[in-house]
Amino acid sequence: MRIVAIAKRVLIELLRDKRTLALMFVAPILVLTLMKIVFTANSTVNLNVATVSVDSKIAQQLDDTKHVSVKKYDTKKKADKAIKDRKVDAIINFKDNNYYVTYANTDASKTSATKMALQSAMVTTNINNLKDTVTQLKDTLTKIQASLPPAAQAQMNRPSDNKNQAQKAPKIHNKYLYGDSDTNFFDKMLPILMGFFVFFFVFLISGMALLKERTTGTLDRLLSTPVKRSDIVYGYMISYGLLAVIQTLIIVLYTVWALDVQVTGSILLMILVNVLLAMVALAFGILMSTFAKSEFQMMQFIPLIIIPQVFFSGIIPLDTMADWIQYISYILPLKYAGDALSGIVLSGVNFSAIAVDLLVLLGFLVVLTYLNIVGLKRYRKV
Repeated sequence: MRIVAIAKRVLIELLRDKRTLALMFVAPILVLTLMKIVFTANSTVNLNVATVSVDSKIAQQLDDTKHVSVKKYDTKKKADKAIKDRKVDAIINFKDNNYYVTYANTDASKTSATKMALQSAMVTTNINNLKDTVTQLKDTLTKIQASLPPAAQAQMNRPSDNKNQAQKAPKIHNKYLYGDSDTNFFDKMLPILMGFFVFFFVFLISGMALLKERTTGTLDRLLSTPVKRSDIVYGYMISYGLLAVIQTLIIVLYTVWALDVQVTGSILLMILVNVLLAMVALAFGILMSTFAKSEFQMMQFIPLIIIPQVFFSGIIPLDTMADWIQYISYILPLKYAGDALSGIVLSGVNFSAIAVDLLVLLGFLVVLTYLNIVGLKRYRKV
């Protein structure tokens, strides 16, 4: 009976905790639904290829390939600018009877798809040209033989001892703006993963730390003084922010040097983006801690706050998803940090190229800080 009584008491307490019930029954359904939407997205790779001095038949064959768009440029200089501005994924330049292909290589799947598309276009064009040539030669020989005397026709039908040297087939020379031929999908994910780990650990640690101070009464004693709510929020953000900056520096420097990640852009810009993301995570963690009564409730925010950040950060290409689902990413800070970090690491973009992403992250920080100040009203009305 005592066991039943204890079980009954625990069950009643659980039923009263609506947040725990939602975590157990609603959160898994939401996450599974989100995964269904994300992972059943169109996996087709869309390519934008620039061509310079490429034979019209090859270019047309490439353009006729499904999910490949060809843009013709007059000069290699213009094509180089296009790939630098991330308007195209590769440049195919025909020079001295050879193909010189430059890959952005920021996405290994696009690099592989470009190689396959070019090879296929060359083979198909060669086969079509050979068919046309054989047909023309056959018609010409038939006409010539018909106009010659019988002795000459017999001479033409004899096998020739002369071996015509076949035309040398063009070769493909590959060049990679980022990485090399061994660059894989993990290299594309690594900048985004770096930002994700910065966000996740700062969010978790800051939220837990402030929650502990509140549950132990430290925050209540501080709120009983004449200190303003804004002073409290700014003080916490400065103290935990210093630790977040140190943690961010360790993660960035370890990723670059210990994991030997090639960074085509500025490492200082990488640090700037990650520090700003860490401050957003800090403000987010403090805000969520005001709604939690225990460490367990703080953990309940992870499926709702952290997991969607992973799905829409760019690890899974957003352009393969439905248009309506892409809009979710615009309200998540990790999306903007992922875009900025990918641009710095993979494409070497400068400050002006990521200025919009930085401004959006700064906007998140300002809004979340204000919400933290307002959120303290539930603990002190002054």
